Amino acid sequence: MLLTIVSAVFVFGLLVLVHEWGHFVTAKMTGMRVDEFAIGFGPTLLNWQKGETKYALRAIPLGGFNRIAGMDFDEDENDAGERAYYRRPVWARMIVILAGSFMNFVLPLVLFFLIFAFTGVQTPNTEPVVGDVIAGAPAQSAGLASGDKILTINGQPVAEWKDISALISDGAGKPYEVTYQRGDETKATTVIPMEDEATKRVVIGIQGTLVTESVNPLEAAYLSVDKTWSIFKSMLGALVMLFTQEGASSELSGPIGVAQMAGEVAQHGFIPLLNFAAFLSLNLGIVNLLPVPALDGGHFVTLCIEAVRGKQMSKQAMYYIQTVGVVLLISLMIFATFNDITR
Repeated sequence: MLLTIVSAVFVFGLLVLVHEWGHFVTAKMTGMRVDEFAIGFGPTLLNWQKGETKYALRAIPLGGFNRIAGMDFDEDENDAGERAYYRRPVWARMIVILAGSFMNFVLPLVLFFLIFAFTGVQTPNTEPVVGDVIAGAPAQSAGLASGDKILTINGQPVAEWKDISALISDGAGKPYEVTYQRGDETKATTVIPMEDEATKRVVIGIQGTLVTESVNPLEAAYLSVDKTWSIFKSMLGALVMLFTQEGASSELSGPIGVAQMAGEVAQHGFIPLLNFAAFLSLNLGIVNLLPVPALDGGHFVTLCIEAVRGKQMSKQAMYYIQTVGVVLLISLMIFATFNDITR
């Protein structure tokens, strides 16, 4: 439980810090007055004043905000003068609004670069050596363990990892005699494969080992861009499926589900947790750009309308738009949390 909490706070904190820092820096650069930069919501745990901005760490690490003068509809803009948000040019406000998601796209590039540069590239080992045994799987019941080298299956030699799948491909529920090498000893056991419900493949519940190769900084940079782009495309496809495929919304996760996943990933080490943070950062960047009121994407749409009209929308209109957006977001959060609890 402690690992899950610490991991979730680290991941949420990192993503929120990067996102809000993007808004903060661009607001300062475009001449806006930022009164508060906060990580988290709720009661203040720690705060300090530097110049005109108060920096705060709050109790609930599920978000953050920049309090920019003139951005709240009920706020008097006169004290900020030309530095008030709504008195800055529309292009400046567009930059500020998009900067949060932009930084969420930059973070995965940085994290993947660091991972590749310091840990290298891992590729599957072709040798039939067991890396991990899935808890409760047939292999665990048969006594197989990490480091065991599979020698034969029903008397047939196993030269490469792919031979294991080939030899059990149509044997779900059937016993297989497996010989393996553990250290200097050769042992034998009986494994009864099962069919994986998700992939419909016959498996015994083992994973292979990985081979690590070092890469230079240029290769690490290329690999980080390639991996980020690959995940980005996959996420766009998943987003389309969410709205077009029946039942896809049941896979939607909220804060509880994400926190649980962070804890599970952290059990495998800090590097997998950084990979998860990079994945989640891309997800946050994409979702924030959706044209939904109260999200950055929705705010950007209203700025585009303003640019076309040549004048700002009324505060009353903006208030109603934002209210609808907040209701939609709260409804979505409740639905996602319900999914988390039922799972």
